Amino acid sequence: MRKLASIILFLVLASNSFGQSKNSPLQISHLTGDFYVYKTFHDYKGTKISANALYLVTSKGVVLFDAPWDKSQFQPLLDTIKARHNKKVIMHFATHSHEDRAGGLDFYRKKGIKTYTIKLTDEILKKNNEGRAEFIIPNDTTFTVGQHTFEVYYPGKGHASDNVVVWFNKEKILYGGCFVKSISAVDLGYLGDADVKEWQKSMHKVQAKFKKPVYVIPGHDNGTNEESLNHTLKLVNDYLAKSSGK
Repeated sequence: MRKLASIILFLVLASNSFGQSKNSPLQISHLTGDFYVYKTFHDYKGTKISANALYLVTSKGVVLFDAPWDKSQFQPLLDTIKARHNKKVIMHFATHSHEDRAGGLDFYRKKGIKTYTIKLTDEILKKNNEGRAEFIIPNDTTFTVGQHTFEVYYPGKGHASDNVVVWFNKEKILYGGCFVKSISAVDLGYLGDADVKEWQKSMHKVQAKFKKPVYVIPGHDNGTNEESLNHTLKLVNDYLAKSSGK
């Protein structure tokens, strides 16, 4: 009976993960190899907005980059990953302090998952009395987990004062988070914690350091086009030109 119940649970979870519709609150798509992009949604000022995040399947377990923007999907994400890959999430990185990135730190930490942020992110979360990571890492840190190696890099201020990106050198994948705008973005979006002038400098650093990416994953909207870096820089330059009256 217990075995039958386990089989039924697996089939339900598998159905939810493989048979996703465009209205599903959690949408997972295969990027390449061991990389998966997942999308969740949040109502922001009456508009339903999507947020992209990433997870990586390794021989040691699954590494999660950012959390669902929808708190109701914190556990379903873990369940779906377990059903699809038969692996547990073992590490979680938040790429800056906003809710669509760091909102799951407390939840996943209580689940026994190792959680990580840079010091600046931790200071912001502490100041705001929000859930914090278990581990604080230097601004530029390389990790090897199972068969995969990746670099967490802080380029400087941009969308937020503490935004980091993640680079997978072997696969030439850049996970940009909200530091990178989708090619479909028409503006820079929320700028409440942004420094657009520094964003310009920080983007140049990323482009110089991580050359010829094959995939670039933005924080919101669709697409993984490498041109999103140039598009983000164009949006930044247009904003600065307009602000200066040129």
